[in-house]
Amino acid sequence: MPSANVYDMDGQIVREEHLDNYVFGAPINTAVLHQVVTAQLVNRRQGTASTKTRAEVRGGSKKPYRQKGTGRARQGSTRAPHWRGGGTAFGPRPHAYERAIPRKMKRIAIRSALSDKAANGRILLMERIEIDAPRTKDMEALLSNLPVTRTVLLLLPARDENVILSARNIPAIRLGHVDSTNVIELLKYDHLLMTLETARILVKKFGRDADDRLQMKRHPNVVLRRRARAAHEAAKLAASGKTTATAKPARTAKAAATSEEKAPKAPRTTKAATSAKADAGADATAEKAPKTTRKRATEKTEKGGEE
Repeated sequence: MPSANVYDMDGQIVREEHLDNYVFGAPINTAVLHQVVTAQLVNRRQGTASTKTRAEVRGGSKKPYRQKGTGRARQGSTRAPHWRGGGTAFGPRPHAYERAIPRKMKRIAIRSALSDKAANGRILLMERIEIDAPRTKDMEALLSNLPVTRTVLLLLPARDENVILSARNIPAIRLGHVDSTNVIELLKYDHLLMTLETARILVKKFGRDADDRLQMKRHPNVVLRRRARAAHEAAKLAASGKTTATAKPARTAKAAATSEEKAPKAPRTTKAATSAKADAGADATAEKAPKTTRKRATEKTEKGGEE
């Protein structure tokens, strides 16, 4: 189970806090991380770059010179792309760069980023972050007491003006709200500094229960089947734990008694029985033969009489 150290305002380790395994111990899916980061960077583009074609540039309606007799190539307008002051061929045009990101991919990417921070020991927890007055020196003193190198992302559970004003002039720190957790910022900054309340909110937003609530709206059978399997496995483990060594011989004796009751009978196909069956078949054939002969003779006699 992942864990992180809890610090106080003086930078001393108070205790070790265990983190939620579903959120901070998830497998790191690098492919989904790459897709989500690329899509978010693309969505930041405004898409307003524009150039004018030869049809949009002002002027150029007059033919520069006559068609023939000058020895030069024929020209119809001075606003063609190869003329100075002319239009641009195949230039950028305003269009949208937006790329839709599925909700599940976003959540998987955030869990992967948080799990990467937890696995590398780059999550710093604090019981609370309190600054009496907006002062940059107080925030710098707090960061100097913590094992923070280079850059840090500070996630706040609620807006605190003193903390915001104290940290806005420090280039190495970036403030963010827990509701606007961003994959790019989680990957960009080396350390993640947050309070215990922020960690609880992250578990509430991206935990197993939150995923089940979202899944129940569209595909409830998936959640119900998974819960049924989990309950079955739990019952199976509980039953195996209650089973003792004394119960096994009882089951063995019962099975032996059942096998004795269902024991197959002795086979009847012996040599004597086979010879007896053969003799009986021969006698039956001998008895039937005369009847058939008498029947045929009777039929012939009847036919003769009729004639």
